[in-house]
Order: sequence, then structure tokens, then C-alpha cells
Amino acid sequence: MKDKTVLITGAAGGIGRATVNLFSEKGWRVIGVDRAEFGKDFPRDGLFIQSDIALPEDMHAIFERAHAFTDSLDALVNNAAIQVAKPLIETTVDEWDAVMASNLRSVFLGVKLAHPLLKARGGGAVVNVSSVHAIQTSVNIAAYAASKGGMLALTRAMAIEFAPDNIRVNAILPGAVDTPMLRAGLGRGHVGHGDMQERLDNLARKTVSGKVGTPEEIAHAIYFLADNEQSSFMTGQALVVDGGATARLSTE
Repeated sequence: MKDKTVLITGAAGGIGRATVNLFSEKGWRVIGVDRAEFGKDFPRDGLFIQSDIALPEDMHAIFERAHAFTDSLDALVNNAAIQVAKPLIETTVDEWDAVMASNLRSVFLGVKLAHPLLKARGGGAVVNVSSVHAIQTSVNIAAYAASKGGMLALTRAMAIEFAPDNIRVNAILPGAVDTPMLRAGLGRGHVGHGDMQERLDNLARKTVSGKVGTPEEIAHAIYFLADNEQSSFMTGQALVVDGGATARLSTE
């Protein structure tokens, strides 16, 4: 049997990089996509494409290169995202559109373009990396929350439409995970105004588990949803991985 192949967007970020490494360790060939450079340690048997998934023309070029690299895909991980952390009334139309283009439209277009490659394999899995902000959110992050909520509805719709092709579609909703995006967003003031470590510690205390997650922990959950041996009876679902943060009443 041929090696399994996965395409991962946002591959150079915190969760993306950990996901690339895990799939490679598990023996998968990895196609990684990111606007930023990955560095010299991208898996040697894989393909890294530096490109912007927010641009439709770039998405078409990405999948042309992917198709030249492989005639089929076993999994697609839609992980790339941007975040605008500011009050809704101060968010510009351009900022709103940029978030939707990166976080939501890219998923719609990516799945359309990946569908022939997934179908050629006889089926596969799509994992959409949403966020707990899709179900419980906070101040000054409305565009991001809306994009991630839309991703959940899109996940359910795709799961229904692609079931006849044996393609499962699920979403993962990470909570507080120590990534560059999380650290950049801690300036919103919702966890205090001390130094970075103090803010991280304050955030950790808000979770039931008493800690901030690691990218590697999210990568393992993504792998679970992509691996047909482990999650073959799951589709159209939202898997929350947040250290129990959404399990506790906000009034407690």
C-alpha cells in the first residue's frame, strides 16, 4: 500500500508545525502550506509550498503543485488562520474580509480543490481547525469568532455532502494553546496586564486542568480525526480540546 499523504495549511505556525512533525513521524508524506517560511527541517520526503491561502489564485496554484506531487490525498488539515484582536466597532471592513478570506473562504475553496485527490484515494478525512471561540468567546475578537463559528456549520454541511465519497469531515476546537497567535492575543487584557508569563499563568488558572495546552497535544487530536483506524465512525463533529475550559460555568 502506498504511503499516506496529508496536506496541512498553516504548516509553519505553532499547531501546524507540531502537526507536520507528528504526521511525518507516523509515516505520512506531508504537503505543508504557509505564507511564512518553514525552515530547513521540513520532512525530506514531503513538499513545502510557501503561498497565501487567502488568495484564490494562490489556492489553485497550491493544488496544482500538490497534484504534481501526488495523485491522491488521504487527509486535508485546514489549520491556517489569522486573528484580529480589537473591538468590533473598530474593526474595518478590510480587516473583517481578511479574516474571513483566511479562516473560512480558504476552507471552502481548499476542500473543493482537494476533493478529487481525496476521492481518488477512495475516501479520506478533512480536519478543520476551528476554535473554542466558535462556541464560547470573549471581548475584542468578533471577526475571528465568527469565522470559526462559520467553520462548524461548513464542517457539518461538507460531512453530509461528502459521505457518499467516503470522505469524513470533522472539526477540532482548541482552547488556550501556547502558540505565537495566542501570545499575540493576550494583549486584549482579558487575563491581566502583567508580563507574558503572568498572563499565561492567569490563563492557565481559568482552565479546569490548570494549564495551557501545547501544540503537540492539539496535533495528536488532529491525527486522531485524520486517521481512519481511530475515528472511522466520526463525521460532522466538533471535538473540543480545551483543558476543560468550556466545561465550567462562567459564573462559578
